[in-house]
Amino acid sequence: MSNTLAGRDLVSIKDLNKEEILRVLEQAARLEEQCQRQPKLNLLNGRILAALFYEPSTRTRLSFESAMHRLGGDVLSAASAAKTTSAAKGETLADATRVISGYAHIVVQRHPQIGSAKEAAEGATVPVINAGDGSNEHPTQALLDLYTIRKERGQIDGLNVVMVGDLLYGRTVHSLSQAFAHWDVTLTLVSPPALRLASPIVDDLKQKIALEETEDLATAMKTCDVLYVTRIQRERFSDPADYEKVKDSYVITRQLVESTNPDMTIMHPLPRVNEIATDVDSLPGAAYFRQADNGVWARMALMALILDAAE
Repeated sequence: MSNTLAGRDLVSIKDLNKEEILRVLEQAARLEEQCQRQPKLNLLNGRILAALFYEPSTRTRLSFESAMHRLGGDVLSAASAAKTTSAAKGETLADATRVISGYAHIVVQRHPQIGSAKEAAEGATVPVINAGDGSNEHPTQALLDLYTIRKERGQIDGLNVVMVGDLLYGRTVHSLSQAFAHWDVTLTLVSPPALRLASPIVDDLKQKIALEETEDLATAMKTCDVLYVTRIQRERFSDPADYEKVKDSYVITRQLVESTNPDMTIMHPLPRVNEIATDVDSLPGAAYFRQADNGVWARMALMALILDAAE
């Protein structure tokens, strides 16, 4: 099968069709299995990843770096890039990635501005992966989320998925919900009115999958297979008072899970604040730490395919 991902940018999850997403998921499974036997592979020996993070990150940055090291490559990393690179002097993202293209074979970038990934990709002469552009998208999170759902539930088709929390600013929700359009998924969106998923995305999804919006979390949980919880993002609110009004809108407790649907799979892109109580962590369906682990395999697969080194 030809590798249609070779040399490509990944700015939006919409850049990938269903077959390409499945190719990433299948490659991730192979690489995870291989790494159980051989912790470090040599698929990307001699290749260099430039990790540019203008916004804080734990899981995404470190899992990309771990993925590149496990593939046998090397990493150039700029954390706090807004202060530690020439961005502080006014350099554009397009100029920055054009220059960095001479130092690395692939670039991963996180930036607080919507559209920043597209700008970076337009300047670069090597592939660029969007690790989050403000409140817009986070396509690699969608890939690892889909990989997690397949591992935890055995399939994606036929599932009832509930997304709860900050659906307006949640870039992980934006990417994953649009990825679900390729499958037979029933999607229920639970949020305060002020944090509902943007109408253009909702309208588009309603043409492709069964979708419902509600504020009633407990009822939605009763029939869900996957509960996808998101943090109310303080950093996206210009007025702190608006954040205070909605910050504790939904809190998942052990009692709530056990009384509604103890068999559900619970996911969260992390970090959490207080939207999932720690007493949920020991439940069998609490998959969010396994989900974070899966970021390594999904990102290994993506980089191997983009750099045309997948086996």
